[in-house]
Amino acid sequence: MKAKILLLFLVTGIISGAMGQNTIDLNFTAIDNAAYVQLDSIRIMNRTQVGETIIYWPDTTLLLEISPGDLLLYVGYATFSTVGILELNDDISSFTVYQNYPNPMGDRSEVSIYIPHSGKVHMVITDLQGKVVLRTDRQLDEGLHTFRFHPGGGDLYFFTACWKGISRSIRMVSTGPMNGKSCRLDYMGSKAGEAVLKNSLQANDLIVRQSGILDSPEESQTYTFQFATNIPCPGMPTVEYEGQVYNTIQVFSQCWLKENLNVGTMISGSLSQSNNGTIEKYCYNNVPDSCTKYGGLYQWNEMMQYSIQHGVMGICPPGWHLPTDEEYKVLEGSVDSQYGIGDPEWDLSNEYRGYDAGTNLKTTSGWFENGNGTDLFGFSSLPGGAYYDDNYFGDVGAYGGWWTSSESDNWLAWPHWLSYTDPGLNRDILPKEDGFSVRCIRDN
Repeated sequence: MKAKILLLFLVTGIISGAMGQNTIDLNFTAIDNAAYVQLDSIRIMNRTQVGETIIYWPDTTLLLEISPGDLLLYVGYATFSTVGILELNDDISSFTVYQNYPNPMGDRSEVSIYIPHSGKVHMVITDLQGKVVLRTDRQLDEGLHTFRFHPGGGDLYFFTACWKGISRSIRMVSTGPMNGKSCRLDYMGSKAGEAVLKNSLQANDLIVRQSGILDSPEESQTYTFQFATNIPCPGMPTVEYEGQVYNTIQVFSQCWLKENLNVGTMISGSLSQSNNGTIEKYCYNNVPDSCTKYGGLYQWNEMMQYSIQHGVMGICPPGWHLPTDEEYKVLEGSVDSQYGIGDPEWDLSNEYRGYDAGTNLKTTSGWFENGNGTDLFGFSSLPGGAYYDDNYFGDVGAYGGWWTSSESDNWLAWPHWLSYTDPGLNRDILPKEDGFSVRCIRDN
């Protein structure tokens, strides 16, 4: 069994007001079980004013001006996933990816790889958002091999090479012109010989990982980026609420309930849920066992307990709240292999977005026509169907819909959808009278 190490980044914001704006002095460090480790970069995106800033290691401070109420998205990046320090044999430890030169680069840079025995090397280059910009396999002989990399329009890339299940990764910074060209990796040749350096860190599944936190800072804050996933939320593996026990699941910096909420008194689909002091729910096809399997279906106002505040507690347990549209976007970017947190892909609507986020969030069984998922992050989304406001239940087994606490207007709000036919996810504006499933996310 692989050991799991929780990697934390701490970010402290010192905020002072000036002419209607706030200046944030961000200071950060990185810890791993109380031991110092190197952090790669933090990206700060202003989701209200549509601007962004990146701070790279070894820089540790950043001044950023924001207006009161601005929603900031902090994205922390790490180019490693530590699973343990092991005693390595010479063959494995000598597999090396050397830092590119020059770095930072202009229009080109050279990368060298040493492999102790011949074999296939899988190489992936991703950009800052985690999107794969180049992927190639090459059969290489023993020795040192050199590649020439030509960057595209990005300013930061991560190069990862995998040989015999062992991965190595480097960060490459580009200062060249934004020419809009595609990235290119050319093979320059090889020479026999031994590696000059040896790695002492066994890093299985060494890839770029990213973790996101949303906040509208009004005072100094400490933010903890978590890179653990597919484990119960640290310190809170379960939650007891209204006579039921819910499991929790950590997805990077977000802690979610692992099951759909099933709280309240069942009423017939022929009735509307009302503000009567009692939480009411629909069970699919008016069958109570459906709520046991899929959770309840709730109209938006009932879920919100008749508030219109984004991120309100609503029908969630104390210490938890109803996720916003932005929080679902962070979840989707966290689990997709192509489009990272904050990518414009997640702002699209009325169409399926992403590459495989839906597949990674769905359960491994229960979906129509083998439309099952991998449940890669333990989120375990089920196809609970929906209630439609004309006393009609539909789509169980084929679709799952989850309300957000973000409304569009007095009549419409934003749910997110999964389908048995698509590996991505949909978000759309639908009537508040429809009934969808509900997940809760833990307060910061």
